[in-house]
Amino acid sequence: MTQVGHLVHLLWNIPLRTLISAVEKDGFSLKRETRTGGRIYAHPDGRIVLVHYHRSGANLTRKTLESVLRATRWTEDDLKRLNLIR
Repeated sequence: MTQVGHLVHLLWNIPLRTLISAVEKDGFSLKRETRTGGRIYAHPDGRIVLVHYHRSGANLTRKTLESVLRATRWTEDDLKRLNLIR
């Protein structure tokens, strides 16, 4: 299993609002919203992540969660720091 695959396995059932809170806590800020429900967040170091926002309590699909994790470049230590896992 790849590093990102492992992280997806750890977070597969996380609510969208929790993930967005962690993205904002990590220093990403909302830059704009798309017409199709996407939110584009940017980090001061140049990283950009697109999160499709439909309902705050909804869970992301594994593919979408994988895309978010690749864009944020989070490691397991980052997930612990952001209180997403123990």
